[in-house]
Amino acid sequence: MSRELKPYEEYKETEYDWLGPVPNHWNKLSIRNITELSSERNRTRNDLELLSVYREYGVIKKSSRDDNHNVESEDLTNYKLVDKGYLVLNKMKMWQGSLGVSRYKGIVSPAYIVCKLRKDLHSDYINYLLRAAVFKTIYNRLSYGVRVGQWDMRYEDFKNIKLYIPSKEEQDQIVRYLDNKLVKISKFIKNKKKLIELLKEQKQAVINQAVTKGLDPTAKMKPSGIGWLGDIPEDWEVKRIKHFSRVNPSINNKLKKINLEDEVVFLSMDKISDYGEIVQNELKQLKYVKTGYTAFAKGDVVIAKITPCFENGKGACLSKLNTDIGYGTTELVVLRPNKRVISEFLYWITRTSYFRNLGIEVMTGSAGQKRVPVEFVTNFQLGIPDVEEQNKIVKLIEEKISILSKLLEKVNKEIDLMAEYRTSLISNVVTGKVDVRHIEIENLTEDVGESFSDLDDLEVEDNDLLAEGE
Repeated sequence: MSRELKPYEEYKETEYDWLGPVPNHWNKLSIRNITELSSERNRTRNDLELLSVYREYGVIKKSSRDDNHNVESEDLTNYKLVDKGYLVLNKMKMWQGSLGVSRYKGIVSPAYIVCKLRKDLHSDYINYLLRAAVFKTIYNRLSYGVRVGQWDMRYEDFKNIKLYIPSKEEQDQIVRYLDNKLVKISKFIKNKKKLIELLKEQKQAVINQAVTKGLDPTAKMKPSGIGWLGDIPEDWEVKRIKHFSRVNPSINNKLKKINLEDEVVFLSMDKISDYGEIVQNELKQLKYVKTGYTAFAKGDVVIAKITPCFENGKGACLSKLNTDIGYGTTELVVLRPNKRVISEFLYWITRTSYFRNLGIEVMTGSAGQKRVPVEFVTNFQLGIPDVEEQNKIVKLIEEKISILSKLLEKVNKEIDLMAEYRTSLISNVVTGKVDVRHIEIENLTEDVGESFSDLDDLEVEDNDLLAEGE
């Protein structure tokens, strides 16, 4: 917590084990005292924005997200009206914290609970308060149903929750403080995400350069005859993948040495990463996977062929497979290198952006079920060095990727720390664990309720924020 924040001088106990003590001068009110249930319907209006409630963002315009696949009814007359400052709850997801105070006028699903708020309250403070992570405990206790995921919460239970609320003046100060902090935190996270993209681009550049041009920048070059590839080192040979590997080969000769009761590694798609790592913690008896799955052997290379896994780079070199053979998802293409190429170099070929981008262009199938044709993999061609140089290229790629991966891990950890700090800061401030009344706050010109994507000109001291988060 920030060094500038201190607790209040006097506290009083509350009836909630999840809330703990609150400042002595804060007023106890139930949600019943500050809300009025609203069931006003849309009727024949067609000029109102469709709104949705996210646990991460609160109430937002449905059109602002492309990951909301809930289909609205063709008839919107029964949808509930929402005005600015109304509290909206997704009663089926309240156990996850899906609620918020709307900054928009619009309509929501009739399954949502809509409440008007008392006018003498700061609606942004109520939004911060009821969306604070600490409140999920009581939302879970008040939600019930047949099983998790289908829990429901009734307004009759919700309205009995007790709140401890400061004066309007103090609410205003808390909102100003949190708005100011969250803008800076969002800027910090945005900058770190930009850095992540740059590091990922650098990773890809390392792979592309080493696999297609080699390690010697002074090497004599020759035309490859392939438009996208350009020149290649003079002693490299242009080959198709089918010339130095077998595609979807048989493992029958290896099966003769294994009993049906023996266990083999099983790789579902989630066990394969975007950069070649595999999780080998799932073993299955051969008799259960011998048919209906993709077979592979130690030393093979596997490529995810279905969207979006192919585009994301899912695949792996299986030179360190824990069993001689294995099975996995049917959405894999398997390559078995011959003596002209080592497994690791073959894998990095499939991880170049050229291989992935050209594959995307020829994918077939319906949206969400597109696959790269095996023929594309078979006939993909590029320059191939001798095995000695392949080993050197693989060594360099692995060294540089390792360094960049450690940097990425560090940046992702910084983002996680800042997200945790944001969550704890909000809970601690709105529940009175720290006092912000004395803190001078700079004026913000940005609309905190909107996306923070346009805050490029805001000056933020990243190190100071990290120190607070730690």
